[in-house]
Amino acid sequence: GSFSSQGKHIKSSCSLVAYNTDQAGMNTTHTHQIKQQEKRCFVFVTYLVTDLDFSPFDDYLLATCSADETVKLWRVCDLDQDQPSNAEVTLSAADGRLEIVLFHPAASGLLAVASARGVQVWDVTRDTALTGKHTPSVFIPITITALNTRSCLQLLYFKCSLKPYSDANLHLCFQMRQQEVRLWDSRKLSSSLSSLRCFSGSLFMFREADLSLSLSVSHCLTDVSTRGVALVPKLALDVSCCEVLRLMQLSDNFIVPISYQVPRKDFHADLYPDTVGHTPAVTAEDWWKGENKQVVTSSVLVTASTSSSPLSTPSSSAAPSRSPSSTSGLSSGFLPSPSPSQSSRAIHSMLGPSSKFRHIQGAVLHRDTHITNLRGLHLTTPGECDGFCANGQRVAVPLAIAGGQIAVFELSQPGKLPDTALPTIQNSVNVADFCWDPFDTHKLVVAGDDAKIRVWQIPKGGLTETLTEPERVLRGHTEKIYSIKFHPHASGLLASSSYDLTVRLWNLETGEEVKRLSGHQDQIFGMAWSPDGKLLATVCKDGKVRLYDPRKSTLPIQEGPGPEGQRGARVVWVCDGKYLLVSGFDSRSERQLYLFSAESLASGSVASAPADVSPSTLIPFYDPDTSVLILTGKGDTRVYIYEIVPEAPYFMECSSFHSSEPHKGLCFLPKAECDVRDVEVARAIRLGKTTIEPVAFRVPRVKVRKEFFQDDVFPETAVWWDASLTAAAWLSGSNGQHRKISLRPNDMTPVSEAPKEAPVRKYLPSSVYLEEKTDEQKKEELLSAMVAKLGNREDPLPQESYEGVDEDEWVSKELTPQTHTPDDS
Repeated sequence: GSFSSQGKHIKSSCSLVAYNTDQAGMNTTHTHQIKQQEKRCFVFVTYLVTDLDFSPFDDYLLATCSADETVKLWRVCDLDQDQPSNAEVTLSAADGRLEIVLFHPAASGLLAVASARGVQVWDVTRDTALTGKHTPSVFIPITITALNTRSCLQLLYFKCSLKPYSDANLHLCFQMRQQEVRLWDSRKLSSSLSSLRCFSGSLFMFREADLSLSLSVSHCLTDVSTRGVALVPKLALDVSCCEVLRLMQLSDNFIVPISYQVPRKDFHADLYPDTVGHTPAVTAEDWWKGENKQVVTSSVLVTASTSSSPLSTPSSSAAPSRSPSSTSGLSSGFLPSPSPSQSSRAIHSMLGPSSKFRHIQGAVLHRDTHITNLRGLHLTTPGECDGFCANGQRVAVPLAIAGGQIAVFELSQPGKLPDTALPTIQNSVNVADFCWDPFDTHKLVVAGDDAKIRVWQIPKGGLTETLTEPERVLRGHTEKIYSIKFHPHASGLLASSSYDLTVRLWNLETGEEVKRLSGHQDQIFGMAWSPDGKLLATVCKDGKVRLYDPRKSTLPIQEGPGPEGQRGARVVWVCDGKYLLVSGFDSRSERQLYLFSAESLASGSVASAPADVSPSTLIPFYDPDTSVLILTGKGDTRVYIYEIVPEAPYFMECSSFHSSEPHKGLCFLPKAECDVRDVEVARAIRLGKTTIEPVAFRVPRVKVRKEFFQDDVFPETAVWWDASLTAAAWLSGSNGQHRKISLRPNDMTPVSEAPKEAPVRKYLPSSVYLEEKTDEQKKEELLSAMVAKLGNREDPLPQESYEGVDEDEWVSKELTPQTHTPDDS
């Protein structure tokens, strides 16, 4: 960190620690994941980074301000992924050199930026600052002295008027030259209430609100030079050892974790009151209008047990451990910390159920399997469209070329695409939605803006020439089509939704419309068939979730309140058709997951889970074999993973997968494509800006047991890629059921039948040591031990195996002399 700036040089979230440093004339921001100490990433900024701050609601959202008068928001990925080269959002303050940046503690997307000229408040979704109209009473910027004075520091903070503390108006500040800490009442700034002289050296100050602790930190009991100190969020502390505070000290060569613990033998709840959670209380727009709310508090215990990437716990209570040797540069400076103790695991085991898939890992497969050099992708498909589609053999991708052209690539032919034009499917109109027939990998159905549905047949081996004439055209809708969905059991049965507010069923064999469903009052966001194929669920912009039985009625048989937001939504059936999961937006336009009982939609959602703030709708994929739900949105870099259970807590969050750059989306392949030997429970195709990449989602297992077939995560799976009946049979009232197969290879033994490993006893039982032995027994044991070292007494000696020489082979002592001639020499 450079001391030429007045801001923080190190900052910590629950998952990452970021710090800035000068290298080769370019200022860089580094992020470390303490759980993986050997990994780090770099975010390069061409100007001096003067301050940085993590969002209190997103561990991977980092804000930086710099000398170029801009504020940048970075979406930091997992450290084993490539970091983005450009900022996700750039705000041009143009108010001189910026010194301090600060996220609002309760409002989402709200930033305060300070310079020598003043303070600005920004909504990160806008291009202009909010300040300049008036300053709301809930935001109080306090300037102790001018920023351009080298000996002093400006203190900038947010104050919420609803803060439930009696000392909400009391604030600490300090002066650097005099090393003096003062207590101020924000209602009367003419003079301080009290002051305290401090020791010399760099002074950093923090306040722990839950326990009303205020700290002034100089060297944190270490003998190294301090360049910065960061306070670790409360949700990342180790409650098992009564840790109440943790700091991260930035020195020249190390980042030192410093833990403050209360000496207690047992866990004491009085040390851990409910603390603020990760869900914002208000939006930036609502806060600016004057709305004040507090962030919902949550238990530190519950949050610690469900956190997917907590900070590791230092073992020392005050003085950190030292590395025996130091290396040059901050990049080598993370001191190791041991894993949580057994008591920590025991506490976590009492906190409720946890998913066996909580450590699921997503990984992009080897580059040899990628299709690269994609050009001219259509990146603005309608919100109801998944963006692209794939089956086990090929992938269809829309192109930004006139005429609604779609390119089809064979997954069996990876590699770099040629720079020349590719053969495509020409629809002659813009594409609204498209999908593969689940029972025919060569049939692609495309819905267009002209209210027509075109059926295309892809030749074996893939496209070799441009197709211009579809196999069949379905006509019936009067306005643009939203989306299309194939029936999960009946071959050739297709459902389509349109701007004419109807859902129509089509028989592709005859090309006729067979059913027309009505009852929607606004745009239809999404629809999904039930697992048994009897019911059809829809979610609508009018805020309703509806359930249809198409063979019995054209009107909904059930309806209930859905998401309040009107940006978009998706619906999928989970838990063997007992529940409907809807991904949408709440009234504050924040992404949210809702779970509805399929038997009682009118009663509303039975559970919900917040996601994050993003304009794109989360597209869900549900694996019925594992009850794992995987979601991501267009333009996202994060993939959310949950296990859905039919009782509380309903949502069990698992580890997320982060990609290095925004993706167009994910499309999942049939279960038969998974590598069960590598415990791969799902495989998807990821569409990037110029690449098509396979992504494997694996469950980590011990190598010793990995040689067995993991039948606990691979039950018999339904062959949903084979039809169980025809469209005509389903329309006449028949119901089909998919056959099930085992994914176990013939040469693998199920882990349930694997031999039990006998526990190895490290020490002999106490009865062996307590048993009285006679002198003869002791002599015999001693002799046996000696023989065991020397070898078995019954074994013959080596020389006993040698063979002697017969008597007639011995030469007589009187040897006959031999005469040598010159020719013999």
